[in-house]
Amino acid sequence: METVIITTKKKEVVPKAAGEFVAGTMGGWAQVVVGHPFDTIKVRMQTQPNPPVYSGGMDCLRATIKGEGMAGLYKGVTSPLAGIGFCNAVVFAANGYFLRLLQSNSSGPLTLNQKAMAGGLAGGVMSFLNCPVELLKVKLQTQSAIAAVAGHKPYTGVFNCGLLGLFWMYEGLKAALVYRRLGVADGSKSNGAEQFLAGGFAGIAAWLTAYPQDVIKSRMQMDYKYKTTSDAFKALLHESKGGNWRIFFRGFGPTILRAFPANAATFVMYEWTMKALSS
Repeated sequence: METVIITTKKKEVVPKAAGEFVAGTMGGWAQVVVGHPFDTIKVRMQTQPNPPVYSGGMDCLRATIKGEGMAGLYKGVTSPLAGIGFCNAVVFAANGYFLRLLQSNSSGPLTLNQKAMAGGLAGGVMSFLNCPVELLKVKLQTQSAIAAVAGHKPYTGVFNCGLLGLFWMYEGLKAALVYRRLGVADGSKSNGAEQFLAGGFAGIAAWLTAYPQDVIKSRMQMDYKYKTTSDAFKALLHESKGGNWRIFFRGFGPTILRAFPANAATFVMYEWTMKALSS
């Protein structure tokens, strides 16, 4: 009797770092598609002159749609689509690298603060890549206001502290939601709904701490007369005299409205892609 030996080909598993890079790209694209219209309103509110052109976020939205159509809400989307996907890929891959580095020096599971530290370090890496993308995006998003003053359209086409808070809050909320459902605080056992909620609320929390800095960043990227961060900050302080402190929070409403769906979409897409690549 002949013996038949059946061999099965071992399924290839995508390397962890490569999977994080691909999943980060997918998450970045999801963030742009969902969040860019809100971001356009935020940037236009932040960079408008004093006295302001728009009375509020809804006024800016109406003016944008009336003057430029729905396409106006996606002004400058090419730059983040090309860049944010890559930037997110780098930040998630860097976050994974720092998590593994910290784990190699830890005898037990990583604490929430250690996970937040990894996120902060990843944010430091990402900031060098994200700045040029943000610069292009802001220039394109504000060109209509510039054109109204200059008489021509100058451009035809083409985020450290915040990330620490983002990852800290995401991992913490995810673990808390799993604990509520299963009685064990293990974020790796989270489902899509828990990832969606954790990502959304983490995005809001991150923006609550980083928004004034973002206003200064947008001012510097929109107007080259500000040579340093200090110059932009002093100009905003001058404009805020007489109790006009709200200038540091222009566009805050659209930003918070954007923060939940954009970050929820980012993390859900990232987690889904990582699961798909490892299954």
